[in-house]
Amino acid sequence: MALASWMVWIMGIYVLIGLFFAPFFVVRGVGTMDAVARNATAMFRVIIVPGVMVLWPYLALRWIRGASDPPEEKNAHRTAARGPRP
Repeated sequence: MALASWMVWIMGIYVLIGLFFAPFFVVRGVGTMDAVARNATAMFRVIIVPGVMVLWPYLALRWIRGASDPPEEKNAHRTAARGPRP
């Protein structure tokens, strides 16, 4: 029973941190990481809040590191479509 109680507390803290992180990221961070989202509507930002709350550690790390859009020429799908190079 003690283990279950600790797990509930840990998950609650995780969700609480995500709840506090989400508004800051949705307003400022998403535009720095994705050029298309920079001009996104308010409804788009509302829709991504649950995902941001769940993925906050990954998104916070990328935001801190200053990650942006990956270069399109290094896209694995485009590389595979070109086929093997001679």
